[in-house]
Amino acid sequence: MRAKRCVRTWLGLLLGMTVTVLGALTPSAPARANGPAPPSAAGPPTPDAIVPPLARLWPVGLRPSVLRGWDPPATPYARGHRGVDLAAAPGAPVRSVAAGRVSFAGRVAGRGAIAVELTGTGAPPLRTTFTPVRATVHQGDEVAAGEVLGTLEPGDAHCKTPCLHWGLRRDRTYLNPLSLLPPWLLRRDPSRLLPVTSALP
Repeated sequence: MRAKRCVRTWLGLLLGMTVTVLGALTPSAPARANGPAPPSAAGPPTPDAIVPPLARLWPVGLRPSVLRGWDPPATPYARGHRGVDLAAAPGAPVRSVAAGRVSFAGRVAGRGAIAVELTGTGAPPLRTTFTPVRATVHQGDEVAAGEVLGTLEPGDAHCKTPCLHWGLRRDRTYLNPLSLLPPWLLRRDPSRLLPVTSALP
């Protein structure tokens, strides 16, 4: 009995030391906010992590508001946001941003989800994900840029207002889906007033 108590005591001390050391190694939230994004658990980004700006359009709308941006976690199991949330109305069409093949179309934890493996993006390919979406495509379908994948489902608790959660992965590495968009799609030009020409007599 006494030996068991000793083992439990030593295990508790060892666990406490491990948590302390890991806490010291993990950067604080303010440090992450003020500095560059931390490298993934596998180390610094490799050339494979570079995302080509091959998207031809946004997945919803023309230039939807980004309600919540990409916030990669410091460690694989830490809190973060592994995608972006785009404002959209329930029932809005959700489109493929580039050509690819539907690798999943179904439900995950009660939410409609679609994944598209993007053509010509290496091995393993880049894979975009969309939730919550009621799919109109099926696994194995080939899709073109701009092709409708389904419609945004209502009543998802992920956002305070209706939104599409758009993700991007290469294998197990989460990437920023906005990096698929070329600069001209990301740019929000200021409004311009055109001159009013009077009608000729």
